[in-house]
Amino acid sequence: MTQKIALITGASRGLGAGLAEALCHSHHIVAVARTTGALEELDDRIQAAGGQATLAPMDITNADAMAQLCRSIYDRWGTVDLWAHTAIHAAPLAPAQFIDAKDWDKSVACNVTASGRLITYVAPLLGEDGTALFFDDPRGGQKFFGAYGATKAAQIELARSWAAETIKTGPRVQILEPRPLASANRARFFPGEDRSPLIAPRDEALRLLATL
Repeated sequence: MTQKIALITGASRGLGAGLAEALCHSHHIVAVARTTGALEELDDRIQAAGGQATLAPMDITNADAMAQLCRSIYDRWGTVDLWAHTAIHAAPLAPAQFIDAKDWDKSVACNVTASGRLITYVAPLLGEDGTALFFDDPRGGQKFFGAYGATKAAQIELARSWAAETIKTGPRVQILEPRPLASANRARFFPGEDRSPLIAPRDEALRLLATL
C-alpha cells in the first residue's frame, strides 16, 4: 500500500472527524473512537469523498485494545505517517471543590494517562519521519474548567516535552491551537452561546493542516 496512513484518535466527531475528512484524499484513515454509529457515519462521508478508512471502535483508556490496534497497524502497514490526537474527556463544568470524583478520574484517565501511554505505542510507528499533532486549549485555570483544564494542560505539557526531545531525531511533534469550533463539546460548555460565528470542524481542520 503506497497511500500514507493517518491515525486519528477521537475521530467520531468534532475536530477529529474534520481532520479525517480533510485528510482522506491523501491518507488512508485509521479512525479511533468509542461511538460505532458516529464512526460509520464518518466512513460514509469519507467514502463519498473518494477516500478509505479503517474503523477502530474502542476506548483509548483500554490499554490492551490500544496496544493491539498499534500492533495491527504495524502488521498491516508497518508505519503511521500522521497521528492526530483529538480524543478528550470534557468533564461538566464545576467549581473545583465540587468536581465529581468520577469525572475527575475519567479526565485523568483519558486526557493524561491514555495520552502518555499512546505516545509510547505510536512513537515507534511514526519513526523518524512521522508527525504527531496535539491540540491546545487555553482554558486551563479559568473558573469552572478545573477537571478539563488541568488535565488538558497536563496532556499538552507532556506533548511539549516530547516535541523538545525529538527535534533532532524525529518524529515531528506539533501543538496547534484550534479556533472556537461548532462542536458538541463547546455546546456543552456554552449552551446559550450564539453559534453563528463558530467555525465548522472540517474548515478548521483544513486551516490547521495548511500550517504544517
